[in-house]
Amino acid sequence: MSGDSGGLNWFKSSYSGSQGDSCVEVAYGRGAGDGAAVHVRDSKDRERPGVAVSPAAWAVFVGHAGR
Repeated sequence: MSGDSGGLNWFKSSYSGSQGDSCVEVAYGRGAGDGAAVHVRDSKDRERPGVAVSPAAWAVFVGHAGR
């Protein structure tokens, strides 16, 4: 699902590259319908729209990505 990513406090992993350009950024906020959402965007192109997913979907993604 997509969502409005304006006005969010974005962060990225401390493991991202020293140039800071090889990572995604994440922010927690509201999504469509005022439900909780995890917003994700490309750190190299912050002007492009990101995506918003449910906290449950984000937890599944992080669980698999960390393997």
